[in-house]
Amino acid sequence: MPVSGLPPYDGGNIFARILRGEIPARKVYEDEHALAFHDIAPRAPVHVLVIPKGEYVSVADFSAKADAEVVAGFWRAVGQVARQLGLEGPGYRVLTNMGPDGGQEVPHFHVHIFGGRPLGPMLLEP
Repeated sequence: MPVSGLPPYDGGNIFARILRGEIPARKVYEDEHALAFHDIAPRAPVHVLVIPKGEYVSVADFSAKADAEVVAGFWRAVGQVARQLGLEGPGYRVLTNMGPDGGQEVPHFHVHIFGGRPLGPMLLEP
Protein backbone atom coordinates (compact mmCIF):
# COMPACT_ATOMS: atom_id res chain seq x y z
CA MET A 1 0.00 0.00 0.00
CA PRO A 2 1.44 3.40 -0.95
CA VAL A 3 2.16 6.09 1.61
CA SER A 4 -0.67 8.65 1.58
CA GLY A 5 -0.31 11.04 -1.34
CA LEU A 6 2.38 9.00 -3.12
CA PRO A 7 1.82 7.03 -6.30
CA PRO A 8 2.15 3.25 -6.16
CA TYR A 9 5.54 1.81 -7.03
CA ASP A 10 6.11 1.34 -10.79
CA GLY A 11 8.18 -1.80 -11.36
CA GLY A 12 8.99 -0.58 -14.88
CA ASN A 13 11.06 2.41 -13.75
CA ILE A 14 14.68 2.54 -14.90
CA PHE A 15 16.15 1.78 -11.46
CA ALA A 16 13.94 -1.30 -11.06
CA ARG A 17 15.15 -2.42 -14.48
CA ILE A 18 18.79 -1.84 -13.46
CA LEU A 19 18.22 -3.90 -10.29
CA ARG A 20 16.82 -6.75 -12.42
CA GLY A 21 19.82 -6.57 -14.76
CA GLU A 22 17.75 -5.49 -17.76
CA ILE A 23 19.73 -2.26 -18.17
CA PRO A 24 23.50 -2.09 -17.59
CA ALA A 25 25.01 0.27 -15.04
CA ARG A 26 28.57 1.17 -14.09
CA LYS A 27 28.44 -0.33 -10.61
CA VAL A 28 30.45 1.13 -7.77
CA TYR A 29 29.11 -0.97 -4.89
CA GLU A 30 26.52 -3.63 -4.20
CA ASP A 31 25.33 -5.55 -1.16
CA GLU A 32 22.07 -7.09 0.00
CA HIS A 33 20.54 -3.67 0.76
CA ALA A 34 21.78 -1.30 -1.93
CA LEU A 35 23.26 -0.82 -5.36
CA ALA A 36 25.46 2.16 -6.24
CA PHE A 37 26.37 3.19 -9.76
CA HIS A 38 27.65 6.18 -11.73
CA ASP A 39 25.03 8.65 -12.96
CA ILE A 40 24.78 8.71 -16.77
CA ALA A 41 24.58 12.53 -16.77
CA PRO A 42 26.97 13.58 -13.98
CA ARG A 43 26.55 17.00 -12.36
CA ALA A 44 29.95 16.88 -10.59
CA PRO A 45 33.24 15.04 -11.18
CA VAL A 46 31.92 12.32 -8.85
CA HIS A 47 28.18 11.67 -9.17
CA VAL A 48 26.98 8.29 -7.96
CA LEU A 49 23.45 7.10 -7.28
CA VAL A 50 22.67 4.74 -4.41
CA ILE A 51 19.36 2.87 -4.56
CA PRO A 52 17.79 0.44 -2.12
CA LYS A 53 16.94 -3.03 -3.38
CA GLY A 54 13.28 -2.75 -2.45
CA GLU A 55 10.24 -1.13 -4.00
CA TYR A 56 10.20 2.35 -2.48
CA VAL A 57 8.94 5.42 -4.32
CA SER A 58 10.59 8.05 -2.15
CA VAL A 59 12.37 8.72 1.12
CA ALA A 60 8.94 9.03 2.78
CA ASP A 61 7.92 5.63 1.41
CA PHE A 62 11.26 4.09 2.42
CA SER A 63 11.15 5.47 5.95
CA ALA A 64 7.56 4.26 6.39
CA LYS A 65 7.91 0.76 4.90
CA ALA A 66 11.48 -0.47 5.29
CA ASP A 67 12.43 -2.29 8.47
CA ALA A 68 15.25 -1.06 10.68
CA GLU A 69 17.80 -3.51 9.23
CA VAL A 70 17.09 -2.34 5.67
CA VAL A 71 17.23 1.36 6.62
CA ALA A 72 20.50 0.91 8.50
CA GLY A 73 21.97 -1.25 5.74
CA PHE A 74 21.08 1.30 3.07
CA TRP A 75 22.62 4.25 4.93
CA ARG A 76 25.72 2.18 5.76
CA ALA A 77 26.05 1.51 2.03
CA VAL A 78 25.88 5.27 1.33
CA GLY A 79 28.73 5.84 3.79
CA GLN A 80 30.72 2.93 2.37
CA VAL A 81 30.39 4.30 -1.17
CA ALA A 82 31.61 7.75 -0.08
CA ARG A 83 34.63 6.17 1.64
CA GLN A 84 35.33 3.91 -1.33
CA LEU A 85 35.28 6.94 -3.66
CA GLY A 86 37.78 8.80 -1.44
CA LEU A 87 35.32 11.56 -0.57
CA GLU A 88 35.60 11.53 3.24
CA GLY A 89 38.57 13.92 3.42
CA PRO A 90 37.62 16.55 0.87
CA GLY A 91 33.87 16.29 1.52
CA TYR A 92 30.78 15.50 -0.48
CA ARG A 93 27.05 16.08 -0.69
CA VAL A 94 24.21 13.56 -0.32
CA LEU A 95 20.95 14.62 -1.93
CA THR A 96 17.56 13.03 -2.42
CA ASN A 97 14.66 14.52 -4.35
CA MET A 98 11.03 13.74 -3.61
CA GLY A 99 8.11 14.35 -5.93
CA PRO A 100 7.70 16.75 -8.84
CA ASP A 101 8.39 19.93 -6.84
CA GLY A 102 11.53 18.33 -5.40
CA GLY A 103 12.82 17.41 -8.86
CA GLN A 104 12.47 13.63 -8.54
CA GLU A 105 12.83 12.15 -12.03
CA VAL A 106 12.76 8.41 -11.25
CA PRO A 107 10.02 7.11 -8.94
CA HIS A 108 12.38 4.83 -6.99
CA PHE A 109 13.94 6.20 -3.81
CA HIS A 110 17.60 7.05 -4.40
CA VAL A 111 20.31 9.33 -3.16
CA HIS A 112 22.90 11.19 -5.16
CA ILE A 113 26.46 11.42 -3.89
CA PHE A 114 28.28 14.43 -5.36
CA GLY A 115 31.95 15.23 -4.91
CA GLY A 116 35.27 15.79 -6.57
CA ARG A 117 35.18 19.59 -6.42
CA PRO A 118 33.94 22.32 -4.08
CA LEU A 119 30.15 22.23 -4.42
CA GLY A 120 29.30 25.57 -2.85
CA PRO A 121 26.21 26.23 -0.76
CA MET A 122 23.77 24.88 -3.37
CA LEU A 123 24.07 22.41 -6.22
CA LEU A 124 21.72 24.31 -8.54
CA GLU A 125 21.42 28.03 -9.06
CA PRO A 126 18.04 29.55 -8.07
